Amino acid sequence: MGKKKLQNLAIKLASSGCAVTFVHTVFVHHMLSKADGVNVEEADPFLRARRLGLDIRYATISDGFPPDFDRIVNLKQHWDAVFLDFPSRVDELIGDIIQSDDEAFAHFLVADTFYSWPASIARKYNILNVSFWTQPALVFAMYYHFDLLREKGYLPVKGDEVESKDSSITKKIVAEAFEQVKHADFILINTVHELEHELVSDMHHNQPTYAVGPLNFATDSNHQLAEEIANGLLLSGVHFVWVIHEFCLPHGFEDESKDQGLIVSWCNQSAVLTNPAVGEFLTHCDQPTNRELVVDVWKVGINLCDEISVDRKEVAEKIKQLMSAETSTSLRDEMKKMRAVMLNALDEDGSMDANFLQFLDDLWARAEAEVASHD
Repeated sequence: MGKKKLQNLAIKLASSGCAVTFVHTVFVHHMLSKADGVNVEEADPFLRARRLGLDIRYATISDGFPPDFDRIVNLKQHWDAVFLDFPSRVDELIGDIIQSDDEAFAHFLVADTFYSWPASIARKYNILNVSFWTQPALVFAMYYHFDLLREKGYLPVKGDEVESKDSSITKKIVAEAFEQVKHADFILINTVHELEHELVSDMHHNQPTYAVGPLNFATDSNHQLAEEIANGLLLSGVHFVWVIHEFCLPHGFEDESKDQGLIVSWCNQSAVLTNPAVGEFLTHCDQPTNRELVVDVWKVGINLCDEISVDRKEVAEKIKQLMSAETSTSLRDEMKKMRAVMLNALDEDGSMDANFLQFLDDLWARAEAEVASHD
């Protein structure tokens, strides 16, 4: 979840003087190596960063399954193991890293919010716990205050992303994660301050929270949905690149679409989306909150379907609508405004650097206070 964003965060930390040990699972390491066309044994996403003088070490850890084990088809088995066995593997690795480092180092742990183990491991080694959320702040706030929203009668709401999760393992992941994130010392959110500043400021009153985006798609696709989208793509007549697991594709689709599209199981998303040949980006949106932000609030996208189910004819119509001059011009105008906001945030004196530096100042102040309290 948010692998590239975590990598970019690691580079940001190292650029600020931190010594970083970045850990991928063996499975993710294999997937990224394949996508980059690099030999698995030689792959290292931070090789260039180290050549530039940044102190980033790279390590891998097994999640208990071989790389070719299908973690989507066997979602429950995989996440059961993540809950039960994976934390002990992480615990051992962190212990080894701390023991091998200079005693003067002030260690802190940064992990994806969806993992529930960081709080207990951080407590064990008496290190600061930083939770990194890769989605909008609004979605984080809904999960964070879920019990309160339900108590006040705002939930359940038909179509709401929290209540529409029919998978018990997914509900468990979310519930465990947002119970444990309340024990985090700091929360970093990959959002732009100018877009969600009021929400982030409100969250900061509960726990130290910082908007540090933008830092530079696992899908819930099922076969019926994939079939409708696939046939919609064919009907639209547009050329496409589709990143999707092969088992989700309708039978014979690769042959039917070979002159119209390219199908891959993994890609460098940033490289693809920044290519000027790309006219539109079609992505899953299993969260109505994200969809509302994109379509209704920021006005930089359109709904793929207006009903609950996805129909191939509507998919084709929406794709052609998005590529049409009228719709495209309107969206591009809004995108230009959004781009300006993003670029301002990325400026040397922009909100991203300002918030990130504030986070580091607060982090080191907290670390010094922790050391002083144990002297």
